[in-house]
Amino acid sequence: MKVAVLKLPVAVATVALLAGCASVNAHKGAVINTQLSGSIQPGIDNKASVEKLLGRPTFTGEFTPNDWYYVSRDTRQIAFRNPRTTKETVLHISFDQKGNVAAINHTGKELAMNVDPTKRYTPSLGRKKSFFEELFGNIGTVGAGGIGGGQNPGQ
Repeated sequence: MKVAVLKLPVAVATVALLAGCASVNAHKGAVINTQLSGSIQPGIDNKASVEKLLGRPTFTGEFTPNDWYYVSRDTRQIAFRNPRTTKETVLHISFDQKGNVAAINHTGKELAMNVDPTKRYTPSLGRKKSFFEELFGNIGTVGAGGIGGGQNPGQ
C-alpha cells in the first residue's frame, strides 16, 4: 500500500522535471515567404508593390532609404540554455532613384559571425608590460626634452 502511494508523487515529479527539458522553437522578425520574395523582379516592381507583397521592411538602409532589409531568425532553446539560431534569412532589396527594384540579395546564417569575448581583457598589439612596468615605467620621463611639459629648445 505504501509503495503505491509513493509511486504517484514520484511519477508526477518525474514528468514535471522532463517537461522542463523540452525544447522551445521561436521565430523572430519578418515572415519571408519564398514564393512571394521570388516573384519580385528588378525593373518591374517598385516600393509600393514590394510593400504590398512583403509588408514594411524590418529596417531601411542607414545611409539611403533605397535599401530595404527583411530579417528573419528561427531559434531553438532547450531547458535553460541560451537559444541557438537554427535558420536566419536576410532579404536585401535595393531600389533605384525612381523607386524601382534594382537588385535582390538573399543571405543567411553562413554570413553571420559568432563573436566570443576573450577572457577579462582586450587583446591588443604592441609590447606587453607587467604590472610593475606599467606602475613605475614613467618615473623620470616627466619634463623630458621633446615631450610636453619640458623646455622649448627653440627659445
